[in-house]
Amino acid sequence: MKKILCIMLCAMFFTCEENKTKTSQNTKEDQFISELLSKMTLEEKIGQTNLRGTSSRTKMLPAALKDAVRKGEIGAFLNVMNLDYVDELQRIAVEESPNGIPLIFSRDVIHGFKTIFPIPLGMAASWDAEVAKKSSEIAAYEASAVGIRWTFAPMLDISRDSRWGRIAESPGEDPYLASVLGKAYVEGFQGEDLSDSTKMAACAKHFIGYGAGIGGRDYNTVNMSEPLLRNVYLPPFEAALNAGAATVMTSFNEVNGIPASGNEFLLKQVLREELGFDGFVVSDWDSTKEMIAHGFAKNNKHAAELSAVAGMDMEMTSTSYEKHLKELINEGKVPVAELDAFVKNILRIKYRLGLFKNPYRNKDHTGNFYAENHLNEAKKAAIKSTVLLKNNNAILPLNENKKVAIIGPLADAPHEQLGTWTFDGEKEHTVTPVDVFKEKNSSFIFEKGLTHSRDKTKKGFKSAIQAAKQADVILFFGGEEAILSGEAHSRANIDLPGVQEELVNELSKLDKPLVLVIMAGRPISISNILEKTDAVLMAWHPGTMGGPALHDIIYGVAEPEGRLPVSWPKTAGQLPYFYNHKNTGRPASEDQFVGIDDIPIQAWQSSLGNDSHYLDAGFTPQFPFGYGLSYSKFEYENLSVSKDTINFNEDLTVKITITNTGDRPSKDIVQLYIQDVVGSITRPVKELKRFKHVYLKPGESEEVSFTISSEDLKFVNHKLVNAAEAGDFNIWIGQHALSGLKGSFYLKQ
Repeated sequence: MKKILCIMLCAMFFTCEENKTKTSQNTKEDQFISELLSKMTLEEKIGQTNLRGTSSRTKMLPAALKDAVRKGEIGAFLNVMNLDYVDELQRIAVEESPNGIPLIFSRDVIHGFKTIFPIPLGMAASWDAEVAKKSSEIAAYEASAVGIRWTFAPMLDISRDSRWGRIAESPGEDPYLASVLGKAYVEGFQGEDLSDSTKMAACAKHFIGYGAGIGGRDYNTVNMSEPLLRNVYLPPFEAALNAGAATVMTSFNEVNGIPASGNEFLLKQVLREELGFDGFVVSDWDSTKEMIAHGFAKNNKHAAELSAVAGMDMEMTSTSYEKHLKELINEGKVPVAELDAFVKNILRIKYRLGLFKNPYRNKDHTGNFYAENHLNEAKKAAIKSTVLLKNNNAILPLNENKKVAIIGPLADAPHEQLGTWTFDGEKEHTVTPVDVFKEKNSSFIFEKGLTHSRDKTKKGFKSAIQAAKQADVILFFGGEEAILSGEAHSRANIDLPGVQEELVNELSKLDKPLVLVIMAGRPISISNILEKTDAVLMAWHPGTMGGPALHDIIYGVAEPEGRLPVSWPKTAGQLPYFYNHKNTGRPASEDQFVGIDDIPIQAWQSSLGNDSHYLDAGFTPQFPFGYGLSYSKFEYENLSVSKDTINFNEDLTVKITITNTGDRPSKDIVQLYIQDVVGSITRPVKELKRFKHVYLKPGESEEVSFTISSEDLKFVNHKLVNAAEAGDFNIWIGQHALSGLKGSFYLKQ
């Protein structure tokens, strides 16, 4: 008893000491910022809110920018990549500006700096927090070597529509998975000490609802209920902020009629008051002045007023604050206290970055671009991200004795393989599949067949078919060029571009095993050619080391470990599509479904099934959320739920036995879903709540357990109350959102 008491007292002592230390640090930070703020003129304060820069293609640094820094009229820069310019601008800020306030240099470092990892949607397919954390850790290490201490990542926009170009940068459609990844990204970018010169400030973006634009069109209107916003779109941001994300970026879109960059409800009530955010908020590129086009602001002065009153701290590239904030303060339309709050938020992050003590980049820090361990981690991420969608007759992995025909526009496309948002990636360092087949002296013949993914000519078909005739197996590397996804690159048709489908159809006539490898920034509709293939691998845009990763997967040195982070539609006409939808009053089912070809000619007018579906696409996706095959097989059995009924203060344990019934060691991702059967507002048919990676040898079994509490059952209802509700719950454990053994329990009031 004395020992226990001693432990408790020691724990209390260290907790108190830790809290004292934190309080002391915060007091010191606040005191420093307050003293500095008291010395600043109105013009200098406004200067801190200005983020300036040019296109990443610009090579010259205008003298006007240097003069503005000298006067203290700029707080941060983006896209300044000339190291002499970085050093010069920081020197001017520290040594020549009125109060010597250092600059922050920023850049879109999204999925790697020099060493490029798979696109974020690809890394989401790993369902692996360590992959996300390691990728951002390496990105920060490389980018900080050139003075970049702030990145505009991670993007945490839930996306339910594959037409949207920026789904490539998204963590997928599920708020739980996105929250796990968002936390990991922030931890990787920022580390345990943000002042470490090899770390950088993360930026949780885009706040909020950007992925819900109408029709999957970028920048488009978002209309959603507040419960939907809070239950689906907000959780990843909350997770990132709880992990310490230093900054937040507003989104381009309007939410329920009010653009995000002028939305006081979102920026003050939700972000500051409810989530307790104490970093700074930056607009997206020109999003302040774009409120004029939205029809929300009359002019730039009005836009500045709206953003300032809403609580937006820093303006990216546009000059509404720079030109009008002083006038608005003098007119009493914006309180000077509002500006002071902005500046405190900005200085706070500069302080935490250690810029007041060490403003200059560490010239001894080289970044170790393309270091062996960086490349190894990028390869590992590509393997963990690749999803095996089909594998008839276990055609994969291939026997090394087979002669392979490599066909397709993405087989040897080093630039395209890197994917979207790779300003600093260098195609010269990309290792393509063809590169590796050459290096390994594999038995292969290569003919692209198409010069690029959008190629509509068929002049290369003949040589591609001739090459395929000489081989035992055909590998077709198709998909999208990097430019076809990302910002402003939404697509109404998400089939393979150009005449890729036609070439696949011609190759399928040779009656040889045909493996389709897709590199793309989104799920691609392959319903027209799926039956023509024997195996399908989704590699996303896999980055620098995509070639070695795919070679290892194809020959079984490694297994494709990915699972879909989004539902894969049969056709764009099904979009938006997401697994955690509502049931409706007439939920679709197999026994009720009537397909278009099942309807008799001159049929009597009726409701044809009386449920919610498309006549020509049904009601299920091509592949469900969480789906992904492995080179082995797994059996799930013996689901057990520890209690039939739990109280609000009790935990529930759910167990299942998983067995590797195949003939090789392999991994599965065990997924747990829950349904709140009846709620004060209608609830989704399923929601992901837990998952676990399980590695098993052939014939090996493992009992997997999960703990669930009433905290996991909370949701925001129509009265904006966030709480669990008493009632019946269903629970599934399986391999994806449409599979699993089912149990149930009751939550008692």
